[in-house]
Amino acid sequence: MEIALYLLPVTLGDTSIEKVIPAYNREIISSIRHFIVEDVRSARRFLKKVDKDIEIEELSFYPLNKHTSPEEVADYLQPLLQGHAMGVISEAGCPAIADPGADVVAIAQRKNLKVIPLVGPSSIILSVMGSGFNGQSFAFHGYLPIEQAERTKRIKELEQRVYAECQTQLFIETPYRNQRMLEDILKICKPQTKLCIAANITCEEEFIKTKSIAEWRKHLPDLSKKPCIFLIYK
Repeated sequence: MEIALYLLPVTLGDTSIEKVIPAYNREIISSIRHFIVEDVRSARRFLKKVDKDIEIEELSFYPLNKHTSPEEVADYLQPLLQGHAMGVISEAGCPAIADPGADVVAIAQRKNLKVIPLVGPSSIILSVMGSGFNGQSFAFHGYLPIEQAERTKRIKELEQRVYAECQTQLFIETPYRNQRMLEDILKICKPQTKLCIAANITCEEEFIKTKSIAEWRKHLPDLSKKPCIFLIYK
């Protein structure tokens, strides 16, 4: 195994490891002893799913979140500088994609350290694939503003980009506010605009459906407490 910073995708929800994580990844993970993680508890659970015989107590974990300073992040890479492979694990999906892992990757690149991203599930890519929208040009915007006036303005701006640039627009909301987000989209967007709702991707109750705004207005799905990505296109 090469000495590198490995970006380790994890499952989306309770999907089985075998369904979405390649065997090669599991071999790499079992050989790493130092992990930079978004959440230590969930990272431990994931590693146990990968290898039930792994000795968690023998591993080192370095928490990486919005409260971690750049100085702390740089210090986290000391094992790698000393010749030990390291892994980055996010809460869900792929590290460094809509994830604080990007910060440690940027520092590794500046230090000329080898970075190896491994294959795994990305809800952003999978939702674009399943939507039928433009996969040549798309933009992910993360969370939209919570304040109503600002949110309305932002949704209108994204819809304008759809028609002006022929670009697919993606965004998310916290699961408990999904229903409100859906209602806002249906209220604000043009009837002919297309909306894809991608929920529980790769999980047992996966739901990926594309309809026009006018069609969605006839029947609203229940999205409460489900991880969703919303995509709009023309």
